[in-house]
Amino acid sequence: MASLNPLSGTLGHRRAAHLLRRASFRYTKAKVDSLASKTAAQAVQSLLVASPLQQPFPLYDSDPNNASNPVVSWMDKAQDNFPAEDFVLRRYVIGWWINEALFDGGGAFKMQFFLYQHNVTTANESLNTNFWDYLSLIRFYALGNFKKFITKMVADNVMLRYLNNQQNTALNPNENFAREFFELFTIGKGPQAGPNDYTNYTEDDIVAAAKVFTGWRVADRLDPLNKDAETGIAAGQPRPGQHNWTKKEFSARLQNLVIPEVTQNAQKTVQKMRDELQLLVDRVFAQDETARNFCRRLYRFYVGRSITTEIENDIIGPLANTLKTNNFEIKPVLTQLLQSQHFYDADDTASTDETFGSLIKSPLDLTLQALSFFNFPVPNPVTQNRNHYIILYGRTVQDFFLTNGGMPLFFPTDVAGYPAYYQNPDYNRGWFNASTIIARYKLPQAMLTGATLAGLTGPLRVDIVNWVRNSGIVPDPSDGHALVTALLKYLHPETPDTARFDYFFTTIFNDQLPPADWTYEWQNYIATGNATEVRIYLERIVTALMYAPEYQVQ
Repeated sequence: MASLNPLSGTLGHRRAAHLLRRASFRYTKAKVDSLASKTAAQAVQSLLVASPLQQPFPLYDSDPNNASNPVVSWMDKAQDNFPAEDFVLRRYVIGWWINEALFDGGGAFKMQFFLYQHNVTTANESLNTNFWDYLSLIRFYALGNFKKFITKMVADNVMLRYLNNQQNTALNPNENFAREFFELFTIGKGPQAGPNDYTNYTEDDIVAAAKVFTGWRVADRLDPLNKDAETGIAAGQPRPGQHNWTKKEFSARLQNLVIPEVTQNAQKTVQKMRDELQLLVDRVFAQDETARNFCRRLYRFYVGRSITTEIENDIIGPLANTLKTNNFEIKPVLTQLLQSQHFYDADDTASTDETFGSLIKSPLDLTLQALSFFNFPVPNPVTQNRNHYIILYGRTVQDFFLTNGGMPLFFPTDVAGYPAYYQNPDYNRGWFNASTIIARYKLPQAMLTGATLAGLTGPLRVDIVNWVRNSGIVPDPSDGHALVTALLKYLHPETPDTARFDYFFTTIFNDQLPPADWTYEWQNYIATGNATEVRIYLERIVTALMYAPEYQVQ
């Protein structure tokens, strides 16, 4: 029986590594070791916090060759008063987000990405400053209130353009946002129950909801009047003169909600627009299926793609109850899931449904967890702004590994986001195919040598010899057996059997030479400083471990 009962006892290494891989983009030996000594409840509590940002705003150096021209943020400037083109600055916004996700000491940025996938837009839909506001809204609610998040998304300047609610007026209705509000953002599309009836809502409900959403318009983000009172983040502007004030009638799927017509001009106010919106949101969130739909997506993101009848009854249902009981606060639900016996596969003795290693890593997980584990020397965004951009966007992470890996960050090809998170039956298998495999397998080469697929040499790389010497991966690196054991322990989700270990240790690491040869070479390196021979050993084993199928999963 699947169980949400809390896991008892300390996590230990295996479970701590599993939790960190699933809940954070930043995966380090030190963090795994720290979590291993905690209980599941303590570990999850330490992860579900919003860490301080590395940089509060994206930074841009318009002239990297001029030391007297410091890097600046442009978020408080009018777009037409800043010299760089919008498409250039947009890339720096994305690079900023990647950097913050890479150095996030907890799990907040992983949840931010979940909310992005849940309420997708594209980075080029509006000005880069509006997109930064959109990311800020996601950050504000990532460990906060889901219901408030959905309500605020109605007025987001990027979303208004992306789903055409900017064009939704009383005389010219546009149903695009209303359709996705039901299907993607809240209650979800149930089985087809009849013509124009999707079990959870109907086509008539879409028409009525579109009327509720009329009158919201993109607004000047620098105008203090357009700042949301709760978040302080710029938002769109409600315009009562473009709102549809006629009666809105919903179907029995939404308990026949009726929003009365407003006839008196004095009552056609901004507050009345907000009241109508809240009535609709309240009714949709009152339906059990809205909470269940959210929890299914949360489950597939953090645990596994398969939701059996048992999981639906024993996991999804109770999680949905927790969500509703806590007035749609996200953190209690995520806490319950990540500290549960089920998350650690400790609720049964079956060996055929293990959660460990059951999900193929997304390109974002694969890349950021590798860079963080091997302490890739990311350039300083203030003193090396241009190189920082090249590494995180222009040459390495975004332009090569994410885009070529099938995950151009913040540029999904579909309104539902990246297919690997929702497309049945493949789900996460979609990350691994003939068109994406090259980028995945170029990761260790690029990380260790600075080379990309095009043969370019990046400005920085991991010095694997120094890393082994100074990272504490083992107390004595001259012990090759202990070194390979430790690398397998942290890089792969499960302990290998004897034959698999022998393959990595004897065939790959030692290249069929006696183990004593490595000990001699390491001791010679310590004595002389010449790392040529030990580098061959180390690059060979790290590359093989990252090529292995076990490394591609989490």
